[in-house]
Amino acid sequence: MQHFSVRPQTLVASLWDNRSLVLASVVRDVFGRYRGSVLGIVWSFFNPLLMLAIYTFVFSAVLKARWSADSTSHVEFALVLFAGLMVFNLFAETVNKAPSLIVNNVNFVKKVIYPLEILPYVAMGSSLFHFFVSLAVWLCAYMFFYGVPHWTVIYVPVVVLPFCIFAVGVSWALASLGVFLRDVSQFIGVIVMGMMFLAPIFYPATSLPESYRAYLYLNPVTSIVEMVRDVLFWGSPPNGRILFASYVFACLAAWLGFAWFQKTRKGFADVL
Repeated sequence: MQHFSVRPQTLVASLWDNRSLVLASVVRDVFGRYRGSVLGIVWSFFNPLLMLAIYTFVFSAVLKARWSADSTSHVEFALVLFAGLMVFNLFAETVNKAPSLIVNNVNFVKKVIYPLEILPYVAMGSSLFHFFVSLAVWLCAYMFFYGVPHWTVIYVPVVVLPFCIFAVGVSWALASLGVFLRDVSQFIGVIVMGMMFLAPIFYPATSLPESYRAYLYLNPVTSIVEMVRDVLFWGSPPNGRILFASYVFACLAAWLGFAWFQKTRKGFADVL
């Protein structure tokens, strides 16, 4: 019986050794999403632009929302909200696909010698493409309303990377579970939606009583959302200790997810 390594080095080596295949698969996935539409991949730009316009109108003209009590800007709320949603959507898009990654690619399991462990990388690559398109829209909107962005915008890749590592780790675990327990794909959407509302995306963390505020940080989305907002909108560098802890937690989660995937993958063909 074939043995699949669970060593952390294998996790990285697989991505490097199959980088061309991962890139080609990401391109195919991105363009395949818009195949048959008139505007094609241009929709990847129009979708976040339209959503940002809707958020700005709804929260500034309809709800007259403010991010803080001393804020007078309607646009501020929309931009701060959209920054949080960009990060969350990066996670949600990747994780929601995870339970069906193996199930939807049975031919890779049974007929072709294919490195199945790269499928979460492909899902993350597609999500990252849409994240950076949304980020470009956000930066354009910021420059239109406020001028030159803060220099701390250079920290965005550093802040987002541990979140990507964590999401890939979760995807490995869910991709495996999705083979043996098909109900995973049904309830994961509910869990992900719950994580969205239990993170300070639509509201500031300070709006909660201090006794409840600590529970928000049990949600792995919370810290990343706040750090991205700090570097994008507020112009503050990320907290070094929190960022370091995020990397440690993300790498541990990725290795555990990868180890589970490698340990269980020999049973995929029998179940499928």
